[in-house]
Order: sequence, then C-alpha cells, then structure tokens
Amino acid sequence: MEALDPGQTVLSQLEHLWRSEAPAQLNRSARPGVEAAAELVRQAAEGDTAVYGVNTGFGKLAHIKIAPKDTATLQRNLILSHCCGVGEPLDRATTRLMMALKLLSLGRGASGVPWSTVEMIEALLDRGVTPVVPGQGSVGASGDLAPLAHMAAVMIEAGEAEFDGQVLPAAEALAKAGLTPITLGPKEGLALINGTQFSTACALVGLWTAWDNLRAAVVTGALSTDAIMGSTAPLVDDIHTLRGHAGQIEFARAQRALLAGSEIRESHREGDTRVQDPYCIRCQPQVVGAAMDLLRFAGRSLEIEANAVTDNPLVLVAEGRIVSGGNFHAEPVGFAADQIAVALSEIGAIAQRRIALMVDPSLSFDLPPFLTPEPGLNSGLMIAEVTTAALMSENKHLANPCTTDSTPTSANQEDHVSMAAHAARRLERMNANLSVILGVEALCAVQGIEFRAPLATSPDLQQVAARLRSVSPSVKEDRYLAPDLAIASQMVATGALTKGLDLPLLETSA
Repeated sequence: MEALDPGQTVLSQLEHLWRSEAPAQLNRSARPGVEAAAELVRQAAEGDTAVYGVNTGFGKLAHIKIAPKDTATLQRNLILSHCCGVGEPLDRATTRLMMALKLLSLGRGASGVPWSTVEMIEALLDRGVTPVVPGQGSVGASGDLAPLAHMAAVMIEAGEAEFDGQVLPAAEALAKAGLTPITLGPKEGLALINGTQFSTACALVGLWTAWDNLRAAVVTGALSTDAIMGSTAPLVDDIHTLRGHAGQIEFARAQRALLAGSEIRESHREGDTRVQDPYCIRCQPQVVGAAMDLLRFAGRSLEIEANAVTDNPLVLVAEGRIVSGGNFHAEPVGFAADQIAVALSEIGAIAQRRIALMVDPSLSFDLPPFLTPEPGLNSGLMIAEVTTAALMSENKHLANPCTTDSTPTSANQEDHVSMAAHAARRLERMNANLSVILGVEALCAVQGIEFRAPLATSPDLQQVAARLRSVSPSVKEDRYLAPDLAIASQMVATGALTKGLDLPLLETSA
C-alpha cells in the first residue's frame, strides 16, 4: 500500500504505483481538511446564495438554481450525462494511476467531497476494481470531463469496470468485490470530473516510457558507434562541460563509460583517414542530452500538476468561501506532453540516421551493403531500415504541437481549450514507434560489430550483444524478420536490453 501525501508526492512514488499497480491511499492527516471543505459545501447547498456546481446547473446552465432536495439527482445526472467517451479504453495501470492522482487532488481539502468518497476510490484500488475509461472525448479544459465521468460512474454503480480479469457492468463488479456504491452529495460529481487527472496520468506514463527509451538510445548509439568504427573523441568531458547543459554532459559520460575497453575503438586511433564522423554519431550528446533535459523539465511540470487541485469551484476553507476559477484548464499538461513528443521524435530521428549509416556501404566504413554477408542474393537489413524511416516520419507528424489547437465547446462557454488529453495519449504510440527504431538499431549495430571480428567491442556492450543474440540470431541469410524486430523492440520497451548496465547518470530526477 502506497501512502500518498497530498501536495508532496514525488514522481518516483507515482512511477512505482504505475509499474506495480499497487494500492494507494491518502495519508490520514489529510482527513480533517477534506471534511472541513465538505462541511462548507453542505452549508452552501442548504443556503439561498447561488454557488456554481453546488446548487446551480453547469457550464452554460449555471444560471439555473437547483433546489436542495435535487442536489443528489443533479450530481448523478452530471456523471451520467458526461459519460460520452469513445475509443479504445485506457489500460488498467494508467487508469489506476489516474485514480491515485484524483486522490491527491481531493486530499488537498479544497474540493468539498466527504471522506467517504476518498475511501471509495481507495477501496476500488485496493480491491482491484478498475473503471473502463474510453481514451477519447476530452479537450483538456473544464477538466477531463468524459474520461473522469466514466471513472466516477463506477462509484455510483453505472458504466463498466474490470474485475478479476473480466469487464463487467459496474454493479456486478462492485458486488463481486464486496463494495457498496455511493450516493453523490453536493458538488461531489463536479469534483470528481473536473480536473486534469486523465491527461496527467497519460503524460506521466509517456514520460516514464520515454526515459526507458532514452536509456536504450544511449546503449544502441554506443553500439552503432563501434559498428561503424566511430570516434570517442566527441565524448571527451571538456567538450560538454564547456557548453554546460546537464543532459549533454551526462549522456557523454555514460556513453564514454559504455565504450571503455573496446578493442574496435582502440584499433583505429591511429591511421584512420576519416577526420570526423557524421553528426548522427558525433552529436549524440548534444541531441539526446538535450532531449534528456527536456524530459526533466516536463517531469517537473507534471510533478506539480500531479499534486495540484484542478477542479472547480474551489473550497477555500480558511476564508470560508467557495470560489470559481480555471484550474481545470490543462495547458501545463499539454505543454509538457508536447515537449515529451518533441524529445521522442528527435531521439528517433537521430537513431534512424545511424541505422541508415550502417546499412549504406558508402558511409559505413567497410561494412557490407545492408549488413549481409552475401549482398545481392540477400537483402539483409535493407527493409528493416525502411521500416524505421516510416516510423521516424510518423513520429515527426505526431510531434506537431497539440496545444496550439483549440476549438470552442459547450455553447462557447469553454472557448479556449488545451487539447492536453490527446497530446498526452499520442505519447504511447510515439514511444512504441521509438522502441522499434531503437530495437532495429540494436540489431543492425550488433550485426555490424560481428563483422569487425576478431576485434571485440567493450565488455558492457558485449553483454548487450549476447543478450540480443540469445533471442535473435545473426542474419547470415535472408529470413522472415518481423519476429526479430518485435523481439528487439520488446527488449527496448521492457528494459531487458539495458538490464545489468550501470547507468547512474541517467536518473529521471537528476
């Protein structure tokens, strides 16, 4: 059970929750603040003064006053009417992360829900009841309304949920888990569906998966450097400290350590007629290191957002009032997701050029065409490189910013929106594409290194090559290659390719 401190939870805790799918609950010290805000909402619901979302309609209908006897119906109707999501459901781990983020937001004591609602979300996480949340339908303003409504619907016995490996009607899932649905009180439905937790959860998963890919890129780039007998001179520490960017410095140090002890490298220190390597080899620290810095910047924004109160209106207990604002607008999340997308695109773009370098006999420093022993009779890794070009291009298109788009919704009440939801969701596809690009780079680089025998690469990179070869034999003659690409990309995605390597400089929080 992961205990979450509202306002103070760090990304490493959330990443553990996501990867392990462990249950989560709020630190019990949050309860007094939550209950104090709920009491203010109760008083407002019974009063004569119109308070948005408590005793009024929503959005363009905010001018319509709701009688106290109808507040429960108002909140239930809000949830049901907003369950308009479409498309493939969010995966279970990301949905559970979204629920944990909603706990953090409610736990700040500014949303006005009773503690029993917090306990309901905790119970869903503990018993393994996961709402089915369609991935499309949010424009990232006024909160992730549709996705969060599907989450909230399960709490009131509506919609669908996954339980014990089956997708069931919510009522059945709750019953099997031994849980009782709740009746929403004043403002509760609004507090549950206003917020950026869907977008933030997807962006965080995109961030952590991007780090997995970036670590792999350090290794595959080092393999490629040795495969084409590239120079390690561009990795000299002084070059990078003179510029000063942390990611660039750390990347160069990590790659220099990976290549230490390579016989291939030592064999061409003298007498090599090439003065400089192409940029895709020489400028790896400048490009991927810059991507590293960008990921860290995005991570800092998302950590703040993960701890934020993002619903509306907010209950200011110290002032004794309920105030409307716009914290539900997901622009910070959209910006962070756009930055992650740019980083993913560039990591893949420079990796693809290294693949192209290795298969091109005019550039690869005596490697055979398309890395096959018998070119002509065999095509070798020719089309594997073409596949990476296709995926690189796709990622370039996907990297176009989403936050520069906006469209008015809800009868022009919501007239500027962030598009953070699909800015974040597209990161899953981009990361999958990048994993394939890096997997193919590993296949090409290991094949290239084998052509350098009897010279050997570094001990660290020999481990990587042996691990890859244990599941994907050398391509000596043409064969059905799709399974090899799938295996290599899976090794990248799961971290199996880099397992056991000491890469301390590549921590996400540095």
